[in-house]
Amino acid sequence: MDSTTGLPVRLLHDRLLVREDADSERRSAAGIVIPATAQMGRRLHWAEAVGVGPLVRSVENGDRVLFDPEDKAEVEIQGRTYILLRERDIHAVAAKRVDNDGTGLYL
Repeated sequence: MDSTTGLPVRLLHDRLLVREDADSERRSAAGIVIPATAQMGRRLHWAEAVGVGPLVRSVENGDRVLFDPEDKAEVEIQGRTYILLRERDIHAVAAKRVDNDGTGLYL
């Protein structure tokens, strides 16, 4: 068991283990529900980092990351589905540790 994540895996190099946000439905600015099956252009997804390899510099456990769902590799650990990514596949990081004056995103 990894003491930082509580998972029975240790990530290597620049790998991240993330858990995708459970929101399958989106809402428009007016509050209209957009189902997950609606066809849209290429859309990036948000996920929470639950495991970070030793060479990852910009992401910490608990950060929300923005990634392209076409670049993902899914893995099941202890009955839960996670996504395995490389750090270079991350487009942005939303972290609580950012200054109050900033936007909260690292782009």
